Amino acid sequence: MNKYIKKVKSQEDKLYNKVLFLSRNKLFYIKFGLKDTFQNRINLIFLHISFLFIRTKQKNEQLIYKEFDQKLFDYTFKKIELNMREVGCSDMTVNKKMKFMINMFYNILLDSEKYAQKNIKNKNSYLLKYLSQNNDKKSPINIALVEYFDTYQAFCFDLSSDSVLNGDLNFHYK
Repeated sequence: MNKYIKKVKSQEDKLYNKVLFLSRNKLFYIKFGLKDTFQNRINLIFLHISFLFIRTKQKNEQLIYKEFDQKLFDYTFKKIELNMREVGCSDMTVNKKMKFMINMFYNILLDSEKYAQKNIKNKNSYLLKYLSQNNDKKSPINIALVEYFDTYQAFCFDLSSDSVLNGDLNFHYK
């Protein structure tokens, strides 16, 4: 009987999966020259989610958006923790890394709030503070990466808060 019951995806699950899809885009590793590491992938998720958090916070102080942000935060870290356990990390390692990642997320979120006011050089420094490049593709300014996040940020800020709440994140980069 249970196998016929359709599982309804939560709003957080829907949005998280779309952010995960964006963060796993091959262009980060091929075109932008980022290293394909666990930490880079996590930080890409954090960067994408941070602009969504800023968007919902920007124009809405309503309880529903605060609750959604908290649910998305909890869901994101729950999924990361489960993935770490699946690859065989011990309880002590998971706990230690989760504390580090939560701090990293808050740093990214705080830095992302000032992203629009930065010039290209400062945006590049900000992004490369959290994302590591391949040695063979290192350049002083990764313009393509900055352009991607400029476009993504503009896209997020053009979304209605209800679109974020519904998980309607249909971002496509050239």
